[in-house]
Amino acid sequence: EIRRRVRFSEADAMRVVWYGRYSLYFEEAAEEIGRRCGLSYKDFMEAGLRTPIVQFHIDYFKPLFLDEEFTIRAALIWHEGARLNTEYHLLKQDGSLAASGYTVQLFVDHNSWGVCIVSPELLETCRRRWKAGELYRL
Repeated sequence: EIRRRVRFSEADAMRVVWYGRYSLYFEEAAEEIGRRCGLSYKDFMEAGLRTPIVQFHIDYFKPLFLDEEFTIRAALIWHEGARLNTEYHLLKQDGSLAASGYTVQLFVDHNSWGVCIVSPELLETCRRRWKAGELYRL
């Protein structure tokens, strides 16, 4: 979970957050959850992996406005395959839902771009920590 405030550069002339910024908010939360779970971009590079997004979905419910505080929540959704499913919720200051969405990322080899059929050790380590309950304390 990340607390943020809408910046001037993120809003349009009507003081409303431009719809394209929401994907960047999702990315901020994905980076943070990755750092906490041992699935950061640095971890991927060191393991010789890439994780391109193959699916991206967003639903808009209420606009965010210039200088408004909001919360970005992200959660990894369990999957047995060599992929990351991440779910996102953007909450307005009053707790109402501004937007929600999800991404699906596949693990691929850094050099060949070949899709990993078997989950890489990096992901298996995260799963072991998840099953042990370590990730609930983050």
